[in-house]
Amino acid sequence: MFNVEMYQEKKEKNYELVQKQLSALIEDETNRIANLSNAAALLNQFLDEINWVGFYLYEENQLILGPFQGLPACVRIPMGRGVCGTSAATKKTLRIEDVHQFPGHIACDAASRSEIVIPLMQNGKLIGVLDIDSPITNRFDEIDQYGLEKFAEILSKSL
Repeated sequence: MFNVEMYQEKKEKNYELVQKQLSALIEDETNRIANLSNAAALLNQFLDEINWVGFYLYEENQLILGPFQGLPACVRIPMGRGVCGTSAATKKTLRIEDVHQFPGHIACDAASRSEIVIPLMQNGKLIGVLDIDSPITNRFDEIDQYGLEKFAEILSKSL
């Protein structure tokens, strides 16, 4: 049985807790969709001031929408386009303070103002990206980036 967790520690400690929760959720599960779905739900409950969290999976040289929480989203994103496509093409985390200033931004949700995208890597190969949007400008900081990169690393091992 799962309960809503109230994260009341310092931000770093909260990220350690959500990483442990993720590890427990995926420990004995090998189904990729189940693990991505639970990871999206966990982050949606954990993070405040966000309006979309989910995954795009790398297939056929493009990103294809995977499990998510939020409004309906773009289904296919070409490599190198928008924040997700650029993160996937460079295999680097992108933390964007104001998405409207990002060249080629793809606006799936007009309410989004800031975004963080973390590549999901397995054995040096891209398997997808974790994408999180916020209606708040400059929502994500270095602590978020570090905590979410660790989260993505844990998750990638199960995919």
